[in-house]
Amino acid sequence: MKFGCCANIDQAENIHAAGFDFIECTVISLEPEKSDNEFGSVLNRYQNTPLPIEVCNVFLPGDMKIVGETVNHNRIKTYIEKALARVKQIGADTIVFGSGGARTIPSGFSHNRAEDQMLQFLNLVADYAEPLDLTIVIEPLNKKESNMINSVREAQDFAELINHKSIQVLADFYHMDEENESLENMVLAQKYLKHVHVADTGRLAPGTGNYPYERFVDNLKRANYSGRVSIECKWNDFQNELTSAREYLKACFSSHTVQREYE
Repeated sequence: MKFGCCANIDQAENIHAAGFDFIECTVISLEPEKSDNEFGSVLNRYQNTPLPIEVCNVFLPGDMKIVGETVNHNRIKTYIEKALARVKQIGADTIVFGSGGARTIPSGFSHNRAEDQMLQFLNLVADYAEPLDLTIVIEPLNKKESNMINSVREAQDFAELINHKSIQVLADFYHMDEENESLENMVLAQKYLKHVHVADTGRLAPGTGNYPYERFVDNLKRANYSGRVSIECKWNDFQNELTSAREYLKACFSSHTVQREYE
């Protein structure tokens, strides 16, 4: 099991010092809609980090709609081509597809039509991801962030329909808790489960709340999951909580005896 942290590249040194295995940065920070010349200075920062960038999240800008009446196919295609190439350049191999703003179905728009547009988008991404050996993991979001794909089960359904090795599924403990989703859905989706996000009560750091980590870890083990786990949370004190959060996760996954770091 490898533990990482979702953060800005400028925080890589602190994350490395806290003992994490990797950092998870955003795709949009790679500025895919800017020229290659403008990307040069950005690339230099990403290539000189003290720990690897293995995963990227925040795939799409919020104004890049992929469902609804205002979908700009040319913009999407150009963005995907550039974005995936840049993700590959910085050494990451997995992209998290959350992007709630981009995939939220507009009021009054046909849900069935939106699902067709989603499938069209995922097929397009798969076509660009496969030659680069990149994996796109569909992230279920709670209903406050998007009205489309709100459970691991729904993400699995889309992955099954696409039926492509580059389109897989993410499980996010925070979103699952918000939606009261059964943690056993991770076991049902084990064939597609390729990445995990974690937080704790109030979306704060792991070990500071009351999330049922023992059951969460038990279901991941039942799903035979041994991949990456990234902390995606809000921090009260980023620098001082990092090490405790990592140690808490390590303890959770090495034993079913869960001890709260902050009690």
